[in-house]
Amino acid sequence: MKAAFINETGAASVIQYGDVPTPTAGPNEVLVKVGAVAVNPIDTYIRAGIVKVPMTFPYIIGCDLAGTVEAVGANVRRFKVGDRVWGSNQSLFGRRGSFAEYAAVGEEWLYPTPCCMTDEVAAAGALVGITAHLGLCLHASLKAGEVVFVNGGTGGVGAAVVQIAKSVGAKVITTVGNDAKRALAQSYGADCVLNYRDPQIDDQIRAFATANGGLHVWFETQREPTPDRTVGLMSPRGRIIFMAGRAARPEFPVGPFYVKDLRLLGFAMFNATPAEQRDCAEAINALCESGGWHPLIGQLMPLSEAAAAHQLQEDNTLASKGTLTGKIVLKP
Repeated sequence: MKAAFINETGAASVIQYGDVPTPTAGPNEVLVKVGAVAVNPIDTYIRAGIVKVPMTFPYIIGCDLAGTVEAVGANVRRFKVGDRVWGSNQSLFGRRGSFAEYAAVGEEWLYPTPCCMTDEVAAAGALVGITAHLGLCLHASLKAGEVVFVNGGTGGVGAAVVQIAKSVGAKVITTVGNDAKRALAQSYGADCVLNYRDPQIDDQIRAFATANGGLHVWFETQREPTPDRTVGLMSPRGRIIFMAGRAARPEFPVGPFYVKDLRLLGFAMFNATPAEQRDCAEAINALCESGGWHPLIGQLMPLSEAAAAHQLQEDNTLASKGTLTGKIVLKP
């Protein structure tokens, strides 16, 4: 089969596209004929060697996938040949990557794809959707009527946070950089969409929060968080979520934090158990079926262009070039 793989860690240019052996499904695995995969920042960190994971070369890259069941192992009970499935968490903890024509995936890491999702949409929303749901629902225990702030309401995780928070019944404040992105964030249901370049943005956040009972959850997606600012805007007993910024070492306002009874929550999606992630996937599938799930595909490319796709992701994640809105999806 064809796959995108590496024989060493390094720049995007180390990615090769060529023939590798087609896997077979183990007793507890499902062999998926891959219809689409998506690129995530974590994929680029693993490929570059920034995030260390067990690797045997050639190492197939990629976390997310969606496709059709080609074969099932002897112990598999949840899926049968012909079922459409989606999932994430590949290329982590020794699991094989997804950027290939076929992938052998543990049954516990796959979910049924509803009719409302194409493979492209399922792949685009996989990691970001699970991440957003874990942060909001498992860790922050978001409740209807609360107010959530998230930067980048049209980004991968940001857009997922907006849509999932709205499905819970929360109100959402988010930021964008132009009018087109403002309209997109509003289409996802965001209640207050602000331009992050506006010098009065904090006053606007505070005004909306005050009018709606306070700011209860801050979902931090930025690589360089600003705790002084965040703590100052939060309401008593609010929750601040960190899930980005591996190298960040900001100063932290301990006094203002604890006198407000605030909570600081850190999490990484790949630490969640299969059962916890399945709960997220079921909620995402239900949200799609009710018309509230719309992952944005910013670039659709062939799998053979995986190196270019990784470079495009890095240009926007690390270099902030602003040339991408939405997810990069690749098709074998």
